[in-house]
Amino acid sequence: MSTPFRGIYPILYAYFGQDGRLDEAAMRRQVRCCLAAGAHGLAVLGLATEVNKLSPAEKRDIVRWSAEEIGGRVPLAVTVAEATVEDAVAFVLEAKSLGADWCILQPPPVRGLPEAEYVGWYGLVAELVGRRSDIPLGIQNAAAYIGVGLSAGGVATLAKRHPNVKLIKAEDSAVEVERLIAAAEGRLTVFNGRAGLELPDCLRAGCAGLIPAPECADVQARIFDLMAAGDEQAAEAEYRRIAPMIAFAMQGVAMFLCYGKRMTAWRMGLPAITERAPALAPTPFGLACARRFADALGRYPGA
Repeated sequence: MSTPFRGIYPILYAYFGQDGRLDEAAMRRQVRCCLAAGAHGLAVLGLATEVNKLSPAEKRDIVRWSAEEIGGRVPLAVTVAEATVEDAVAFVLEAKSLGADWCILQPPPVRGLPEAEYVGWYGLVAELVGRRSDIPLGIQNAAAYIGVGLSAGGVATLAKRHPNVKLIKAEDSAVEVERLIAAAEGRLTVFNGRAGLELPDCLRAGCAGLIPAPECADVQARIFDLMAAGDEQAAEAEYRRIAPMIAFAMQGVAMFLCYGKRMTAWRMGLPAITERAPALAPTPFGLACARRFADALGRYPGA
């Protein structure tokens, strides 16, 4: 594979205080719990971090707090969701200066263009970043959640043209991810998302790891380690423990932001949830389901 990055990279939720501002203590505690749980890396500023609700200063704060808590122990991946080429390049370089080890580019906020336009947009960002930094870049290929995705051929073309595009953060089935990995011909390190759904099969398909939200990332890190050690039977047993929780949460972005964030908070001992609008309101039944899943796993390591 094209990079040394491997394993389970929990992508942090954004926790807000009653004053509406980011809760720095909760964000730092989330990082410490993920590290205590055996995370192989961390990620920030994706859909789980509600990046579209954050100001530029808040984005920088989350990267800085995370890097400070990590202290170089594991890699930090930072999602870049800026709308223009110039802003995306600037944020990649700033993230690098704050402690990012690699960046994940989201597509521009324009839907329905020919694929060549998106390949060109990503390529221009990669070219301009490459003139000023050696930071590896990834592409978030999540058509189901953000409305834009590249085909396996488009991904392969991008990797061939731009050697600093070294990773893909996919959001697809294990079967489709295996096709993507084959098309990349070894040029890309591929992570999948989808909250860790199909984790063992994603690893069998050739994924370097997964980038789930943190609600059960402690168990997912253990599954990765078991698979790496060749103990697939034990890994499958662990996966069966968390599959119902994943199926419950992974029914849309609003759903996992509502309930996944709460399950993580309960397991990590974080304060009560304060939402930043717009947000899906939980129902009593939904909360009862989420509480049952969280209680079954117990407290997070380090909580």
